[in-house]
Amino acid sequence: MFTPLTFAAVVVVSSIATALAALIIVAHLPIRRRRKPALAHFDTGIEPTIFLFEGRELIDATRPARHLLESIDLQGEDWDRLTFFLGPRIPHFSDRIKDIATTGVLELSSGGDGELKVVAENLGAHLRLTVEDKGREGQGILVDGLSLRAQEEELRSLRDTVMHAPVLVWRTTSDGAVSWANTAYLEIAASTSGINPDELTWPIPAVFQTIDGQPSGEGRRQKITLPGRQEEHWFDRQSFVTQNGTLHFAVPADATVKAEQSLSGFVQTLTKTFAHLPIALAVFDRKRQLALFNPALIDLTTLDAAFLSARPTLTVFLDRLREVRIIPEPKDYRVWRQQMTELEKAAASGLYEDNWTLPTGQTYKVTGRPHPDGAIAFLIEDITGEITLTRHFRSEIELGQAVVDKLDEAIAVFSPGGDLILSNSAYAKLWETDPGAAFGTVTIRDSARLWQSMTASSDLWDDACDFVDGTSERVEWAAEISHKDGRLIYCRVTPIPGGRTLIGFDTPQPDRSPSRRIRHSRREGQNIVA
Repeated sequence: MFTPLTFAAVVVVSSIATALAALIIVAHLPIRRRRKPALAHFDTGIEPTIFLFEGRELIDATRPARHLLESIDLQGEDWDRLTFFLGPRIPHFSDRIKDIATTGVLELSSGGDGELKVVAENLGAHLRLTVEDKGREGQGILVDGLSLRAQEEELRSLRDTVMHAPVLVWRTTSDGAVSWANTAYLEIAASTSGINPDELTWPIPAVFQTIDGQPSGEGRRQKITLPGRQEEHWFDRQSFVTQNGTLHFAVPADATVKAEQSLSGFVQTLTKTFAHLPIALAVFDRKRQLALFNPALIDLTTLDAAFLSARPTLTVFLDRLREVRIIPEPKDYRVWRQQMTELEKAAASGLYEDNWTLPTGQTYKVTGRPHPDGAIAFLIEDITGEITLTRHFRSEIELGQAVVDKLDEAIAVFSPGGDLILSNSAYAKLWETDPGAAFGTVTIRDSARLWQSMTASSDLWDDACDFVDGTSERVEWAAEISHKDGRLIYCRVTPIPGGRTLIGFDTPQPDRSPSRRIRHSRREGQNIVA
C-alpha cells in the first residue's frame, strides 16, 4: 500500500533517472556546428552614414558621415559640400531632392555597378539623408593601422598637389557636366559667375565651351571673358578620355598670347616697312621655311603670292627660281644642287654675296645673312641699271685711255690730293715705269723723285710739287730740262677743272717739232722760248 510519501519518493527518483538518461543520450549525440546568420543591414557593427539637416545647416551626423564631409575639399556650407559629392554620382540630385517636400520619403540611386543609394526622409523641420554603398553592403574592411595612415597621408599629399596646382584641372561626365574641379578651376568658375569662391554651389558651372570631336590629348587654345570686364583670358586646354568621364587640363596662356600678338605686330610693322623697299627680302626660319617676304620679292622673282604664302622650304624656293629662270642656268644640275647647298651654308655664316646674271640680261645682287635663332635672310637687288651705268663709265674710261695712249706727249694727271690718277703709254715709256702696276698709290712726290733721278739736277720738280699741292699760284707755266740720255724734255704744268693738274712731257723728234714751245719760266735764268 502506497503512502503519499512513498509516491513522492518514486516521482523524484524517476525524474532524476529520466534526467540522467537524457543527459547521457545528449552527451553521446554528435555536436553539429551551426552557421551564423548573415549580417543584417545596419546590424553588422558598421555605423551607417546618416546626415540630419535643418534647412542647409547640418545639425547632426554619424561618424562615417562626418568623415565623408571632411574628405570633400570644398569651401562653403556642409550642404554644398555634400551636394558636391553626391551631384556627380546621383543623376539630377539637386533637382530631385526638391521633391522631398511632397513625397516625404525619396530614394535616389546612381543606377550602375557598385550602386550608391540615398534615402531622403522629410521629418518636418529636418531632413535626414542616409547614404548607402550597395556594392559594399554588409562588408567591413579591416586594415593595418600603419598602412591606412600611409594611404591617408599619400591621399592628402596628392589632393593638396592637385588643389594648389596653378593650372585648371576638372572632370566632366558623358553629358558634359562638371563632376570635380580643383581650386584654380573653382576660382575661375566663381569669377565667370560674378560671385566669390565661397559662394559657389553645386552644380559647378562650365567655364569652357565643349569641344566636340577633339581627339584625346590634343591641345586647343580657348579664351574666356569675365563679366563686366573687357580683357580676355587665354588657356591652352587638353582633354583626356577616361573610364569615369573626361579629364581636362587648362594652362594659363595670357603671357604667351601677348608675346605672340607682340611678335605678330612687330612682323606686320616690318612687313609694312619692307613693302616700300625696292630690295626683295626673303627670311627663312631655322627649319628653312619661308617666314617673311615683301612685295618686291614677287616683283623681282615673278613668283606667285600664293606660292610664297604657303611657306615653301628654301630648297623648293630655289627650285622654283630655277624653273622661272631667275637663277643663272646651270650646265650640270648636280653641280648646281651642290652650289645651292653651299649657298645655304654660306648664308648661315654670313659669307654669301653674289651677282646673278640672268638670261634676260638683268643682273641681281643676292646677299645671304644669318638671323637670330638659326634663321637666314636673303636680299635680292636688281642692279641692272647700276651695272649698265658702270659698264658705260668703264667704256668711256677705256675710250679715254685709248685716246690719251695715242698721244705722242707723255701726260700725267694728279688729283687735288696729289695722287696720280691718269697717265698714258708715252709717259710709261719716257719714265720707264707703269703706274698701274705700282703697289699702292703713286703721289706727286713719288713721281718727282722718279723724274729727278732721270734728269739733270733742277728745282723744276719742286715747283711742280708746289703747283699740284696748291701752295703756289695755279697759273700754267712751262720749262725745259735735259734727260740723262741727252734728250731735251719740254715740261708743261697746267691746271684743269676740279683742282686737278696735268703735267705734260714732250721730246722733239727728228721728223717733227715740239708740240709746245716754252712761253714762261718761273725761275730767273731758265731758258724762255718765245
